[in-house]
Amino acid sequence: MPRPEPSALPAKIRAAQYVRMSTEHQQYSTSNQQDAILEYAVQRGFEIVRTYADEGKSGLSVEGRNSLKQLIADVQNEEADFQAILVYDVSRWGRFQDADESAYYEYLCKRAGIDVHYCAEQFENDGGPTSTIIKSVKRAMAGEYSRELSSKVFKGQSRLIELGFRQGGPAGYGLRRMLIDVQGSEKGVLKSGDRKSLQTDRVILVPGPKEERRTVRQVFDWFVNDGLNEREISARLNDADVLYEPDRRWSRGVVHRLLTNEKYIGNNVWNRRSFKLKRRRVINPPEMWVRKDQAFDPLVPAELFFVARGIIQERCRRFSDDQMLELLKSLFGKHGRVSGILIDETEGMPSSLAYRSRFGSLIRAYQLIGYAPGRDYGYLEINRTLRSMHPDIIEGSIQELLERGATVERLHDNEKLLINGEYSLSIVIARCRRTEAGSYRWLIRFDQLLRPDITIVVRMNAKNSAALDYYVLPRIDLRRWNLRLAEFNGAQLDTYRFDSLAGFWDLARRTMIEVAA
Repeated sequence: MPRPEPSALPAKIRAAQYVRMSTEHQQYSTSNQQDAILEYAVQRGFEIVRTYADEGKSGLSVEGRNSLKQLIADVQNEEADFQAILVYDVSRWGRFQDADESAYYEYLCKRAGIDVHYCAEQFENDGGPTSTIIKSVKRAMAGEYSRELSSKVFKGQSRLIELGFRQGGPAGYGLRRMLIDVQGSEKGVLKSGDRKSLQTDRVILVPGPKEERRTVRQVFDWFVNDGLNEREISARLNDADVLYEPDRRWSRGVVHRLLTNEKYIGNNVWNRRSFKLKRRRVINPPEMWVRKDQAFDPLVPAELFFVARGIIQERCRRFSDDQMLELLKSLFGKHGRVSGILIDETEGMPSSLAYRSRFGSLIRAYQLIGYAPGRDYGYLEINRTLRSMHPDIIEGSIQELLERGATVERLHDNEKLLINGEYSLSIVIARCRRTEAGSYRWLIRFDQLLRPDITIVVRMNAKNSAALDYYVLPRIDLRRWNLRLAEFNGAQLDTYRFDSLAGFWDLARRTMIEVAA
């Protein structure tokens, strides 16, 4: 009797693997991820036919992650020669600050018939309710980890600044970066491009070559004592073949920045600009700067520096608002664009800092002359409008309470209200944001210092022009210091949602109770 033919082995499923390593997580190298993914593939019958790798890339956004973008493009353009995508875990897919963004990219793959598998996770990504809930929590945790890490790093960097240590960036003309050890002993001057190799080492600024120090002092003397402007000073230096950098000549903007930088009187100033969590770069007001005065050896006397600063401020003060806008409009007409650098390089104009100070921001000044930058800065105006609304909402709430006979005590500069001496209340305005997928989200961050008994969240409409509804959230039910709301949030959250606050204000009403005879 002939023996039966052995059954054919099932064909393996073609799969691509995506691996990512950021500088914050060196322990999860791409090779370790690939080993875990390969083990998963062998056990589940996958054949890895393609690798997409982003090495040394942050997972906060898709920007800069060319391999992930290429993966998504291959999927959407139907150029993918695989039926599954294998990833080490949810955080390797990304630590997106908006968890919906992470879900959106996975959805694009799923819509094309390609499932995403998280090989090191303890749940099956099968689309069931359990995996959906766990995956959502994991995405939120991945984003929250980055936020907590960013906060810790910022506090650590601020502390180092206050101790007089330099935090990144070139030293600048006339100065050099000196490496010191944990005992404060000098280890040597760092050259351009050099970095410290030991975590315990620190960097301070020290005076540079004598020729450069002399030039810095000469620049201030020309400006203060001889009355030369920045353009004339840069021309003198270039005529004398004095280079700002080995391959760079002096310009008006370079001279202006030298004249206005406090490091030349030994002050260590940081956080003038912020770029946290890969979000838009913002220019911070002086009250947010972190500083340590007299941290380094000065190159010019403080008196000379502040006289120069006074001349620059007075020069800007002479211009009226209309004159400043007319100059800006003329610059726009000449170049077809406007930028902070272009403003600083143009002779006879106030500095870009002067425009920010006078009009609140460069974007506002641009709007006043009819110039719209390529990037959308509309959110800045929205935030400004919402901040201006907050005091009115507070006053309106106080009025509603007083009309009902309640007592109201203002605490923490009106940020918290004590009602009838019994419970505290704060009010938060939540800006409406539209995701790339077209849905709406509201991010609420609660002030950990206030810790009110009740927080009222005013959720704005899609245009951020008026209140959409309200969430009345008791502190006892809050488990986190930030909350992300969708259009519909389920009974667990929407139980606290109200179309009006009238009922809540009525709870504070005081009624006289007659005593029975």
